[in-house]
Amino acid sequence: MTNPANDEPAISFDHATFRLNGRALVDDLTLSVKRGETLVLLGRSGSGKTTSLKLINRLLVPSAGDVQVNGRATTAWDPIQLRRGIGYVIQDGGLFPHFSVAKNIGLVPQIEGWPANKIQARTQELLALVGLSSDLLDRYPQQLSGGQRQRVGVARALAADPPILLLDEPFGALDPITRSEIQKEFRDLQQRMKKAVIFVTHDLREALLLADRIALMENGRLIVDLPVDDFPHSREPLVRAYLEAFSGAEAR
Repeated sequence: MTNPANDEPAISFDHATFRLNGRALVDDLTLSVKRGETLVLLGRSGSGKTTSLKLINRLLVPSAGDVQVNGRATTAWDPIQLRRGIGYVIQDGGLFPHFSVAKNIGLVPQIEGWPANKIQARTQELLALVGLSSDLLDRYPQQLSGGQRQRVGVARALAADPPILLLDEPFGALDPITRSEIQKEFRDLQQRMKKAVIFVTHDLREALLLADRIALMENGRLIVDLPVDDFPHSREPLVRAYLEAFSGAEAR
């Protein structure tokens, strides 16, 4: 998968709808993300955030409308080729428990036919990039802390240097201190990597820290899509409700 030009969307939704049993889980979504941009999908459980991610990597296909990756409809891509160009991170990293750290990180490059010495070098490079020691290479996921597993999950998503990253509540299971550390590390990584990132969360603090833009969803629909600096000034009632809840939590 080639990188799009910086001024062209890496990902775009054009009136995309996904229905299940007659109910629209995503409803008439129009949205785009450019390379180098981090879009946070913010919303409560059931608002359509994860379904939107699955439409990008063709785990789901739109019932109506269109989703494009690098200017090409997801339905026109070979699914395997499409997914190899997309890094995907979920809660707790989603690591294969029977693979070592080294094998988890090197899996996609191995599938892509990289030589062993290149995979080994890339694996060590990525461990350093996400703040882990190479001493962990031979360990298995159950031998790692939650924060270590999450870092390995990010490293695995970056292994083949995909132009697009999708992250689904990736830090939600971590304790607050570890979560804050990894959020800051991820923000610094993105400033260097300049990938097209869609990050799903229900945590406004996380959205304000990581986003270039925040797209707030509710009941499958897009409520607002705003630059992060403009989001706190929106008069949209649902935005105000999020901000008030956030302020109340901060005050406690």
